[in-house]
Amino acid sequence: MKRLLIIATLFCAAVSCAPKDANQRLAEQAAKEYLTPVHPGSSSQPFWNGFAKKFIYAPAFDFQTVEGAVKYLYKVTAESGEWSFTADSPQCSLAPIWSKIPDGTNVTLTVEGLAANGTVVGKAGERSFWRDYGFNPPYNGAVRSYREAAILGLLYVHKMPQVQNFATSAEPDMSYKHFTYPCKIIGAVIKTEVLLAELLPHYRENAIAIARGAAQFLIDQSRKADEPLAYFPPTYYKNLIHSKEVWNQGKTMALEAASAGEAFLDLYNATGDEMYLNHALGIADTYLRLQCEDGSWHIKYDFATGEPVNSSKAMLHPLLRYFLRLEKEFGQTKYTDARLAGEKWMAEHILTRFDMTGQFEDVTVVGLQPYENLTNCTAAPYATYLLSRQASAEDIATAYELVRFSEDQFVYWDMPLGKDGYKKDSTPCVFEQYKYAMPVDNSSCNVANAMLSLYEQTGDELMLAKAKALIDNITVTQCVNTGKILTTWRIRHNYKPSFWINCSYSSACTLLRMDELSKEK
Repeated sequence: MKRLLIIATLFCAAVSCAPKDANQRLAEQAAKEYLTPVHPGSSSQPFWNGFAKKFIYAPAFDFQTVEGAVKYLYKVTAESGEWSFTADSPQCSLAPIWSKIPDGTNVTLTVEGLAANGTVVGKAGERSFWRDYGFNPPYNGAVRSYREAAILGLLYVHKMPQVQNFATSAEPDMSYKHFTYPCKIIGAVIKTEVLLAELLPHYRENAIAIARGAAQFLIDQSRKADEPLAYFPPTYYKNLIHSKEVWNQGKTMALEAASAGEAFLDLYNATGDEMYLNHALGIADTYLRLQCEDGSWHIKYDFATGEPVNSSKAMLHPLLRYFLRLEKEFGQTKYTDARLAGEKWMAEHILTRFDMTGQFEDVTVVGLQPYENLTNCTAAPYATYLLSRQASAEDIATAYELVRFSEDQFVYWDMPLGKDGYKKDSTPCVFEQYKYAMPVDNSSCNVANAMLSLYEQTGDELMLAKAKALIDNITVTQCVNTGKILTTWRIRHNYKPSFWINCSYSSACTLLRMDELSKEK
């Protein structure tokens, strides 16, 4: 009953219609939570925020002790004021003064060591950063129903000439250049069409024909059954965009095949055609052969030889999710041990270091320092994964930490107006990664879905309210006339938003999830 009352409050026409005291209560709860640092470093736990440029949660930094110091003076300065406190360590969080620093402020922190008589004996460290805006409703509500927005987005993809081409051809129309990433983008075409066929049966015949054509292309391009990467479709195709980079030619991202496998499973469910199930299982079997003794997989392989091209290891959430789906939905328990070994590796090597490094087909990981290119695209989906199986108390705590990190570093609840009187981006939004500091719809979906999963596990209404604010903005940025769900939300007059089919599909699924939750009221 309590949960239903929460939903009834939050799912009126828009968040803005919620009672003022409800919005105030949520803002106050958020502000209180922002006083707790995200996974702070210590003598036994590394600091992850060396490259961070903004914070919503009170940060703590890896400043060093000063010889002769008995305590430390923390001083934060900005154009609007100065705030200070003393502490016994140079690595304490800014919680004592965090709520006093105005949101949306560029600040400089200086930490100095003090002798017993109060004199300064040395500087422990200095750091400049953006004290970011926290969650402070109300925000723009949804401008159309979640289901309507999802269907309009799916129909936009369906009607693209380059997508319709698959109804009669197993060759992609490369005028849509993102088809150069087949697993990700052509796999997303299959998923989109299967979902549309389910939602709108009168589109089914055409949608399934498109899905079959797209699937046939992936199958035709896959490695043969007797090759090291058997059944893997390519990550890269033709010499377009980043497929033409030397470091990508002849290579494949390890976990991209799992995305194609998910598409084959969707198409099998829609058609009953065993060919698609068999290909999906073939992909999974190849993953078993590629798994390292420590439970990990390499991030990138030579597409012909199957040999790793570097020592970097993959973030495993897409593959673990794939294995879990095969277990739950198809009764394929042969992948359970590999999945559990992968979870163990993630816990011991990723979560302990808290290095949520991005791994994208268009950004190289070679030469990156630890923590140099963090992303929500690792942290938030892994939180969702942890909560998708029987989650323990430890899993829930870890998921909270991953969601807090994602919000802290990548969510922008608000932005200041520029000199032209406009915000740079449509807020609330979520940036993708450090190396591509851009608001992306799929990133909003990543964080919102993790928040929704936490809400479903715990009844935390703040998680629901934050998720709703992020999802509502998908409908706000959606093109009114076409239904196109924009991928990037930069709103400068001279900026042309990008459009990725996989991101649009993710938005549609997230909107539909929100629609189902709203029906519970």
